[in-house]
Amino acid sequence: MGLIPLKPGFLEKLRKLTHESGALLILDEVISGFRVARGGAQELYGIQADLTTLGKIIGGGLPVGAFGGRADIMDMLAPNGPVYQAGTLSGNPLAMAAGIATLEELFQTVHTRSWSNSRRHCAVSGRSLYKGITRGSARCSARSSRTAKWWITLPPRRATRKRYARFFHAMLGRGVYLAPSQFEVGFMSLAHTEQDIEQTLRAAAEAAKAS
Repeated sequence: MGLIPLKPGFLEKLRKLTHESGALLILDEVISGFRVARGGAQELYGIQADLTTLGKIIGGGLPVGAFGGRADIMDMLAPNGPVYQAGTLSGNPLAMAAGIATLEELFQTVHTRSWSNSRRHCAVSGRSLYKGITRGSARCSARSSRTAKWWITLPPRRATRKRYARFFHAMLGRGVYLAPSQFEVGFMSLAHTEQDIEQTLRAAAEAAKAS
């Protein structure tokens, strides 16, 4: 699937339709949670879901998942309600400790820079990366979104998995570790520097020719 940027008003329309029909709006913030804004995509787009799912970002990268939402829905879960929910990694002490430490560090970093400046840094870095990749080689292009996600494509659109595998290993050999699947997106962070972007652009131009 890759990266498909949302059309303006898409999430707002979903919120309206689910409200009118009495259906629940469940937003998957596994990727967007804490990454696009402190309150995830819901803060960024100004909407509120009935239920929200989050992934390993709340565990500092360790395996964990969570969901939460309206009190009347959550009260349906045991011990308050009749729905029993449990999991092997529920409340894992290591993941929870790592998650708390990560969020404290994140919010401290963001506090010194302001969240909007931090988000702007990531978005600008993402645009520099995808524009540079597209300019650097006719054999390689990229997409990006306002939330600093980016996705590399190898024209034509129906690039084979073998071709992407060659590109992946060519990038890896040049010190850039991409996702091993051609359908995964990448993310910019506060740790990425202009030197990192320049290295990635050089590697992408060379890797595209090699693949």
